Amino acid sequence: MIVYQDLISGDELLSDSFPYTEILNGMLWEVEGKWVVQGAVDVNIGANPSAEGGEEDESVDDQAIKVVDIVDTFRLQEQPAFDKKQFVTYIKRYIKLLTPVLEGEKQDEFKKNIEAATKFLLSKLSDLQFFVGESMHDDSSVVFAYYKEGATDPTFLYFAHALKEVKC
Repeated sequence: MIVYQDLISGDELLSDSFPYTEILNGMLWEVEGKWVVQGAVDVNIGANPSAEGGEEDESVDDQAIKVVDIVDTFRLQEQPAFDKKQFVTYIKRYIKLLTPVLEGEKQDEFKKNIEAATKFLLSKLSDLQFFVGESMHDDSSVVFAYYKEGATDPTFLYFAHALKEVKC
């Protein structure tokens, strides 16, 4: 199994269990999330409660909740939304932090294509949700989520250059 960690914070943000598609010259990875029900256990042991002196509605009180698989698996923490000015400030700071960590060719690709990725994200800014890794590190990568038109499950966007592949 391959886990993808944030280069800056070291938080696990994704794994190869979730296939991705590269977009914008490989700058962003697009990953489809799914809403799943967690904690719901419906066990039928074939017993008849009324025949055994039990109440008809005697059951385990499940606290079933719906979660998004990627958010739950990697313990992503939702952050407040950015307005345009805050987003541009974040991106400028993030570019300064990430660029020196990248090596050679990756650094050149990042510098060449980050503007197009930023414009793409800005065009969707009002529809985006923002997540960071479990540590909530101030300088970590932000994972973006949005719903494509007509979709019931969210799509996640990751900066590809900000991820380090770790084999488990």
